[in-house]
Amino acid sequence: MLVPCEVAVKCLLPVVRAMIAKELVNTHGLKQAEAAEILGVSQPAISLYYRKMRGKAINLEKEHEVTGLVKDLAALMVKDEISRKEFIQKFCEICRIIRAKGLLCEMHKTLDSSVDIEKCGLCLTSSFARCM
Repeated sequence: MLVPCEVAVKCLLPVVRAMIAKELVNTHGLKQAEAAEILGVSQPAISLYYRKMRGKAINLEKEHEVTGLVKDLAALMVKDEISRKEFIQKFCEICRIIRAKGLLCEMHKTLDSSVDIEKCGLCLTSSFARCM
């Protein structure tokens, strides 16, 4: 039985990292190696994110609230104006918003057939989505 945070780690974390990586490279003009250093991953990982070979479990490009938060986070990261604690808080906020919108429910059902997404609703409640 998978809990929502496990689904987020397996599916969502790579997607958000890919979005940040693309923002760092496309908007801020960083080289893949520079983006990798900022994100704490390897340059080949950035290349895989960039070519949509990793971090593609869910498409969040039309989720304007999420893309806005990702853009803001990338801007803080490139300016080196964010502490580790703030980074984690902002990353978790992005995850909470995605979960609260029910965007991981289908993925959860795919990974754990025992989940009844019609009756669950856990991630949709504000108190549950507040993990930090």
